Amino acid sequence: MPAYLIAQVKVTDDSWIPDYAARVHDIAARHGGRYLSRSGNVRVLEGERPDVTLVALIEFPSADAAEAFANDPDYAPFVQARQAGSVSNFYVIDDTDLAGSIPYLAKAG
Repeated sequence: MPAYLIAQVKVTDDSWIPDYAARVHDIAARHGGRYLSRSGNVRVLEGERPDVTLVALIEFPSADAAEAFANDPDYAPFVQARQAGSVSNFYVIDDTDLAGSIPYLAKAG
């Protein structure tokens, strides 16, 4: 089942960005990942704007594939650089419906 990695990143030092932006999408792709967005255009519809520079949304074929990407040894130096130059939160969600009322989504278990 598809899974979505959501990354919220607040850049504190942008020196890591050019290399990360140029190379990480290839590492994600090796795990079946496909960027759906990597944008700083966050429009608030309700609540407060998150204190982030950008939000990335990457679709993976499964949560295991997303985790394999996050733990890929080739990704490790990029993780270290990103963590040194940002405050980041990464989440993985699946494509289920907790309420179970949307017919095209599986009910969450």
